[in-house]
Amino acid sequence: MRFNRLLLSTTLVVVALVIQVSVLSRLQLPGAVPDLMLLVVLALAFVYGPVSGALIGFGAGLLTDLAPPADHAAGRYALVLCVIGYLAGVSRPEKGQLKSAFRPMILVVVAAVGTTLLYALVGALVGDTAARHVGLFSLLFTAALYDLLLAPFTVPVVMWLARRADNDPLAEPKSSNGSDIAGGWLAGGTGLRIGGQRGALRIRAARNRAARAGRIKGVKRL
Repeated sequence: MRFNRLLLSTTLVVVALVIQVSVLSRLQLPGAVPDLMLLVVLALAFVYGPVSGALIGFGAGLLTDLAPPADHAAGRYALVLCVIGYLAGVSRPEKGQLKSAFRPMILVVVAAVGTTLLYALVGALVGDTAARHVGLFSLLFTAALYDLLLAPFTVPVVMWLARRADNDPLAEPKSSNGSDIAGGWLAGGTGLRIGGQRGALRIRAARNRAARAGRIKGVKRL
């Protein structure tokens, strides 16, 4: 990961963790707790892709596991957010930019439900049955609802910050004839065509020079 990506991601994750622990977890809402950390991971994964999304998700989840008052095994939420971050990066919007609000909102709902299910599944594997007492359906519904209400105020802002902090993360590497291709798009055609025309002009110029040299040599023989 680039340094500016790492710095921005760390800052956003720490801020989200502070708000999550000090504000959102104390609202005493019925069912689940609004998951600001999940929304930050999703937004960063939408811009940076699956690998960075998985790394950011693992780091954010590990900080959440270790932040007081932690009441579960360390690494449990890190595993969940790592998987969610990777999948969000795979299904990110085209070129990391939002063209409509419908698809990101659907992805937020799917991620909220998937996170709750994975967290409950990992808890069941390690012997934590708290989800059974609260009610899994209630957790799924409230998690999706709270995250969906919070997403419009979080995801677009984080994605905008990620694109601004990154030095053109969407730029494609230049090919060997990158200047010709750029010129072709600016001219309304293809760069390969312009490159071929330049090559043909060079060949014609070389032939003309050879013909002139032959005529000069012929004059000298005379």
